[in-house]
Amino acid sequence: RPAIEIFAGGRFHCYRARLSIETLRTGDRGRMIEVRELRHAYAGQLAVAVDSWAAAAGEHWLVHGPSGCGKTTLLHLVAGLLRPEAGTVRVAGQTLSSLSGGALDRFRGRHVGIVFQGLHLIAALTVRQNLALARSLAGLAPSSERIDGLLDELGLAARGGARPHALSRGEAQRAALARALVNEPDIVLADEPTSSLDDDNAARAAALLREQARANDAVLVVASHDRRIGDSFANRLDLSRQAP
Repeated sequence: RPAIEIFAGGRFHCYRARLSIETLRTGDRGRMIEVRELRHAYAGQLAVAVDSWAAAAGEHWLVHGPSGCGKTTLLHLVAGLLRPEAGTVRVAGQTLSSLSGGALDRFRGRHVGIVFQGLHLIAALTVRQNLALARSLAGLAPSSERIDGLLDELGLAARGGARPHALSRGEAQRAALARALVNEPDIVLADEPTSSLDDDNAARAAALLREQARANDAVLVVASHDRRIGDSFANRLDLSRQAP
């Protein structure tokens, strides 16, 4: 398996960032994520550094490494929730730095589905309304058929009228996944989706993410330091940060 190690120094000096990639490529498919010379820092401390990374349509990636190595930061940069201090991020052929405001929000809503660590379902809305809002914010037409079909597929057909506080942890996680998938995105990003789950539910959550991404031919990128799910990903991006 090919391996690349890159050590980034520069003006930060407090950390040395190492990127290694181990991947089994799936062939010449369209690149949905392209990252070049990416750097981002908080308060002068290097948070993440990736010289080159690309993910093609239908690929499933695990971004892993110890806590604090930049996994969440990388996902937020790919989603356009953060702007990098240096480098470029292209998603579905679009350079994110060329978009701003509502245009960026609509692009994200249409092309990127995000499962946050905290799930972030809107408490005042029902599950079905959370999904309908996601479509509206992306500028997509209402689709009861899409929403009801997805809820049924995820075992939530009877919970569409429930509000988040009435859901079990597993139901809330599936509802958050449904919200991430309702717009049929090209890319699904999941941040530590198994960190608070027991072994059985962690395995189910990881399998559900893979199955739903495969059904949409979407790139799946899961950021996690959970060793229980690591072996199920053929493509891995290993971020680690070490003091010099």
